[in-house]
Amino acid sequence: MKRVAVGAHYGLKDWLAQRMTAVVMAVYTLLWLGVAVYHGGIDEALWRALFASAAFRVATLLFGLAVLWHAWIGMRDIWMDYVKPTAVRLTLEVITVVALAGYAAWLAEILWGGR
Repeated sequence: MKRVAVGAHYGLKDWLAQRMTAVVMAVYTLLWLGVAVYHGGIDEALWRALFASAAFRVATLLFGLAVLWHAWIGMRDIWMDYVKPTAVRLTLEVITVVALAGYAAWLAEILWGGR
């Protein structure tokens, strides 16, 4: 039997990307849990102090970008697996990319925008 390969051949690269983004998300979550346990909870003063630090804002941006990349891979796979008409699938993929790019811009605005 001859196997015919079609599509973009994402495979291992995207499988690894989803695992790496999951690790980034897990590490950030553990960071928050560690901060909460160390300080006995999180109040507004601690929240403001954490986000006053550029390093924490960068960590939050990396977390957010990891979530968005993870979401892109998952949504693209869903569109490729379940939406067969090419035009519909590409339209959904473009809508997804535009939405995720908007979320990334919104995150940057939240982290570094005017206060």
